[in-house]
Amino acid sequence: MMCEEQQQQQMRFETRDGRKMNGKNQIKVEEEEDEAMNQLEIVDLRGMNLDSIPINPTINLAAICKLDISNNNLQSIPESLIARLLNLVVLDVHSNQIKFLPNSIGCLSKLKNLNVSGNLLQSLPRTIENCRSLEELNANFNKLSQLPDTIGFELLNLQRLSVNSNKLIFLPHSTSHLTNLRVLDARLNCLRSLPQDLENLINLQVLNVSQNFQYLSVIPYSIGLLLSLVELDVSYNKITALPESIGCLKKLQKLSVEGNPLVSPPLEVFEQGLHVVKQYLCDKINGSSKTSPKKKGWFGRLGKCTTFNGVNVRDVDREGYIMPNYRSIDGLASPRYMGMFSPRRLFSPKSYFSR
Repeated sequence: MMCEEQQQQQMRFETRDGRKMNGKNQIKVEEEEDEAMNQLEIVDLRGMNLDSIPINPTINLAAICKLDISNNNLQSIPESLIARLLNLVVLDVHSNQIKFLPNSIGCLSKLKNLNVSGNLLQSLPRTIENCRSLEELNANFNKLSQLPDTIGFELLNLQRLSVNSNKLIFLPHSTSHLTNLRVLDARLNCLRSLPQDLENLINLQVLNVSQNFQYLSVIPYSIGLLLSLVELDVSYNKITALPESIGCLKKLQKLSVEGNPLVSPPLEVFEQGLHVVKQYLCDKINGSSKTSPKKKGWFGRLGKCTTFNGVNVRDVDREGYIMPNYRSIDGLASPRYMGMFSPRRLFSPKSYFSR
């Protein structure tokens, strides 16, 4: 453990004007420097082999907007310290030995970026839901077995959720309510399934659920309503058939499926490129293939409601998506109609669609 004098020598601070101060023996604050200290924004303590966080009494904790204590030997973060960082925007504690986060993290109402990757976390505190300004959460390389059940109901500004290399068995149902989410990385877990109501993730561009190996065998049909999806990685799972709804993903540019025992689409279809794969799946939706089984899923019933019906093979363009008789669902997938395409709602007695 470093002595206090060594810690103070190596502590790095940065003010709003970019001026760096390196203290020797002790940080001396003179009257002319008071204003600069009050404007302290960044505290950089990364890579100092710290076992605990040194707190200098001259530092105005409420003025700090970024705290970087990554790459140390920390096992915990003091509750009292976090509770006083009222204006913190970025908190980086990656690559430590932290086993739990303090409940006071819920006091960080301005926090936008939280990096807790490379620790020993088995769970996240429920109070993290109070960090409603949070835009990026990186919890990769931990021991997480679950996420807070209602995390998606509260973190509505979250744009990037990275939880790869953990022990997650499922993603909470509330995940499907993260309407601003753009990137969801849940690879290298033990996922058995994905939330059924994925259609609410109207801004999702990248979805990676690869390398769940023998656990993940089915992708929900609602994936076909992720209208902003650009990249989909489901490689190295136990998936035997892709949902036909993937054929309706107009913006999809990258599809990774290697390492699966896929039967549908067959290998020869994949060898012809993504646009052929999407056309193949789109043909099956519209019953163009004689070998296509009768639709039993809710997406097949959606076709009966005139959203995808009345389309012949010749009407499908090379992207396998644009159809002259196709009625756009872009407007219906707005937050105003969130959950409208849920199977439970779609086929309830008070259906939103006429038969």
